[in-house]
Amino acid sequence: MVNSKSFLILFSLLAFAPFCLCNKKIGSYLYPQFYDYSCPQAQNIVKSILANAVAKEPRIAASLLRLHFHDCFVKGCDASILLDNSGSIISEKGSNPNRNSARGFEVIDEIKTALEKECPHIVSCADILAIAARDSTVLAGGPNWEVPLGRMDSLGASLSGSNHNIPAPNNTFQTILTKFKLQGLDIVDLVALSGSHSIGNSRCTSFRQRLYSQTGNGKQDFTLEQKYAAELRGNCPRSGGDQNLFFLDYVTPTKFDNNYFKNLLAYKGVLSSDEVLLTKNQESAELVKLYAERNDIFFEQFAKSMIKMGNVSPLTGSRGQIRRNCRVVNTW
Repeated sequence: MVNSKSFLILFSLLAFAPFCLCNKKIGSYLYPQFYDYSCPQAQNIVKSILANAVAKEPRIAASLLRLHFHDCFVKGCDASILLDNSGSIISEKGSNPNRNSARGFEVIDEIKTALEKECPHIVSCADILAIAARDSTVLAGGPNWEVPLGRMDSLGASLSGSNHNIPAPNNTFQTILTKFKLQGLDIVDLVALSGSHSIGNSRCTSFRQRLYSQTGNGKQDFTLEQKYAAELRGNCPRSGGDQNLFFLDYVTPTKFDNNYFKNLLAYKGVLSSDEVLLTKNQESAELVKLYAERNDIFFEQFAKSMIKMGNVSPLTGSRGQIRRNCRVVNTW
């Protein structure tokens, strides 16, 4: 009887205990409390460093959000985008989507250095990217969400994956949707996550064809409002000026909100990949209209879709590692 009572007490304690009191993963399961015991200050450290970085340069919020996106679409959310060229590794930083545009690596380095000092060899670079994407969104005025954690870092990179898996500014709607579906994401995720273009910039080279010869006929894209197109041409010539920057949302360029969708309704989306959400598919067009009208619904769905994207193929166990330096695979 005593043994039976002891067993029942022990069972009750285990039933109400936290899921895990250690720094271990069960399968590919991620959960927000992953570092609560092994590195309780982890998220506060990320937030503090990011707040300073965004205060110095508001654009960095969009850059870090984009890094997480470009990471997850290549071999999953495993920080492969952070690796430099070394040995057998060919960095994803040289791919078409990332070359001369991916940025924010120094901020990630600063965060990693601080975390290694606080709790060495505990917090993965992949998790840093996920937390930084959330905090960047919040610092820009966007929604908040709990970030599932526990990812490992990759042992390699994929230049070809980066070139082929990440949606391009000139892709057709169907091509973009297919690339999302390959990651387990759907049309709702596509439209909501495109709302990240509420902040950040685009280079002239990414949309020049819309201004001068969208279909090779020497005419501008008819889905781009004429007066707005003329403004864009003022700093995006037919040749040269490839790196000239333009706000993706000219109304509130550094504030995360639903003006991006309102711009699409006015045919003032900068990228073709943005405007096709309105012009090439009825279901996505209805979502654009909904988010343009209801900022609260957009925020709610954006948070859900970010969590979903952050769960794309996380590495666990011996398939990954916790890098000491986010740019280099551990060799010891």
